[in-house]
Amino acid sequence: MIKIGTVNIDTSHAPSFAEILLKGDRARYTAVYNDSFRTDDEVNDFIKKYGLTARCSTLEEMAGMVDLAFIQGCDWDRHVECCRPFVNAGVPVFVDKPICGNMTDVKIFEDWAAEGKTVIGTSALRYTYEHQSFFAIPESERGRIIHVTATVGVDEFNYAIHAVETIMGFLRGETAVSCRYVGGGKVGDVPCDSYFVTYASGVTADYHICLKGWQPSTAVVMTDKTTYVYKIDSGKVYEAMLEQVCNFMEGKENTIATVDEMLMSVRIMLAGRKSKLAGGAEELISELSPADGGFDGAEFCVGYAAAQKKG
Repeated sequence: MIKIGTVNIDTSHAPSFAEILLKGDRARYTAVYNDSFRTDDEVNDFIKKYGLTARCSTLEEMAGMVDLAFIQGCDWDRHVECCRPFVNAGVPVFVDKPICGNMTDVKIFEDWAAEGKTVIGTSALRYTYEHQSFFAIPESERGRIIHVTATVGVDEFNYAIHAVETIMGFLRGETAVSCRYVGGGKVGDVPCDSYFVTYASGVTADYHICLKGWQPSTAVVMTDKTTYVYKIDSGKVYEAMLEQVCNFMEGKENTIATVDEMLMSVRIMLAGRKSKLAGGAEELISELSPADGGFDGAEFCVGYAAAQKKG
């Protein structure tokens, strides 16, 4: 049984994951650490409902009692801080999406990967059953991918990264070269932004973000033989991902992304942000730097916490 510790149960992911794991016998949430906006009552309810055995007072304490840590706080600017005790202790870490939101943190995760530290993640939209069904078709039949389109809703980064992760789940191992903000439109009070991505292999992709309200995640995968259209089943995405996480931890065949692959999604979105600020100029991934700024995790967390309290 894989013992999982969760750090900050900010979003719906922690209880959703816990529910799924209780249906099987491969992994369990066993410990929790909280220093975010969830109250003691909420944390204690989580412990009781999902049968956890420990509430840790430090991350170092948790690192000594779990096989895998899930970093699930919604302030992505704290993900490095929360990962560090586990990385230092040699405990594998799963970082919930987005893994980070700026190039300074990208470099830290890259350095950890180069040192052989185990960091996995991040969006469940990379590991869907729809992705599995696509790759179950031999390439000789499905063809080689030439373009992928993905759509998503809600916001510009926290949720929108699902669209880029969806794309990267199909473009496994591909290296993005640039991202360009194509433009935005607005119908009534509902805005939508569009971005275009180029890859070193010649493959292209675009993603579209409805910036007000939830939208189903979709993908259109065009190959040199035909086109596949997917509406991702949101009710099964966590199950599909957790299956891959357990396979990884048990040393079985899996599709867990490398750190470089996870960070490629962040780089794409940082280049897209830079392009939007520059009025739609094509921005090279290789030229991104900390000076370009990033997506503000602390600001997002404040807004998210307020919405949860209101709800």
